[in-house]
Amino acid sequence: MLVATWNVNSIRTRITHVINWLESNPVDVLCLQETKVIDSDFPKTLFEELGFYLYISGQKAYNGVALISRTPLEDVSMGFASILGETKGEKFDVQKRVITGVINQVRIINLYVPNGSEIGSEKYEFKLFWLELLKDYLTELRNKTSQELCVCGDFNIALEDKDIYDPQGKENHILSSPAERQALQNVLSVGLQDAFRKFTTEGNHFSWWDYRSAGFIKNRGWRIDHIYLTPRLYEQAFSCKIDIEPRKLEKPSDHTPVIVEF
Repeated sequence: MLVATWNVNSIRTRITHVINWLESNPVDVLCLQETKVIDSDFPKTLFEELGFYLYISGQKAYNGVALISRTPLEDVSMGFASILGETKGEKFDVQKRVITGVINQVRIINLYVPNGSEIGSEKYEFKLFWLELLKDYLTELRNKTSQELCVCGDFNIALEDKDIYDPQGKENHILSSPAERQALQNVLSVGLQDAFRKFTTEGNHFSWWDYRSAGFIKNRGWRIDHIYLTPRLYEQAFSCKIDIEPRKLEKPSDHTPVIVEF
């Protein structure tokens, strides 16, 4: 099975890139983030004409996640509240950042973790609380089902120094502060392992490059798009790669796909 994650930074802007990529890359499930469109305006027809099944959770101009699958998914749900209850999750689900579904007894969880804006800001605190809730969400899923988990998306966190082209001053930088890294480590403690690092241990591999200052051309990137697997699925994985080709296109997303095969 092939599962890919890609922050497309507006599905309507990047629709041709995504369609062309899917035609060249026969993944079973593509997880999209930052679709930036309400559900009724999502360009479903173009995917359905190619035989894909779509599951979407969007909002206008911001956030938004989607699952695009070659076969129907089971037990699809959106947001934290679907698992944790409205009292705990409703406030966080106003922002469309979580969607999950099951294929071949594997639960795919597609996430768009908040950026956090800047250290110490209200958005930063929201990000840390969001990650705490994510741990509760994943713990509940692990406790209630025997399904293996494939947790992927734009995590907006570079977990290690080698995930940043220049880690100098990382402790004062959003996406790499100690509190963010610890929050993600807490999430992973539910029993998740980094699929990419199973196969690639060295640095200088990135999934996001700033549009400014020729970030991509100079390879000034960050690895913030991740795929995490529960132990049995991690053992079964036999490749995980970052596909930089879409970042070379005209008017690309600032992120590029990450693909795991198990």
